[in-house]
Amino acid sequence: MHKKLRLRNRADFGRVYRYGKSFANRQLVVYWSVKHDIEHFRLGISVSKKIGNAVVRNRMRRLIKEIVRLHKAEIREHVDIIFIVRKGAITMEYKELEKSVLHALRKAGLVRALRP
Repeated sequence: MHKKLRLRNRADFGRVYRYGKSFANRQLVVYWSVKHDIEHFRLGISVSKKIGNAVVRNRMRRLIKEIVRLHKAEIREHVDIIFIVRKGAITMEYKELEKSVLHALRKAGLVRALRP
């Protein structure tokens, strides 16, 4: 993920948690907040220590970043997005996790219709 597409600041995370909306499925929770002064969407990923050791947590971060990178053309602009990984996600294969991420984004209304 390019640096411009990352949500890194603690204040930004807090703003999205406090004032944003959320949707959850069994594997992920997605929080989002509209921010008009950014060009693209920005992504943050949170994986608790309860999920597993550093290897497991970093693997989940890498997988979600890759899924979002491959589908970035479909994701709405001017929005900050935070994914929180739940325990159910760690046993999933890549394709299943991809389906879950896209499901969460669709239900949150963060996937835009592509024009032909």
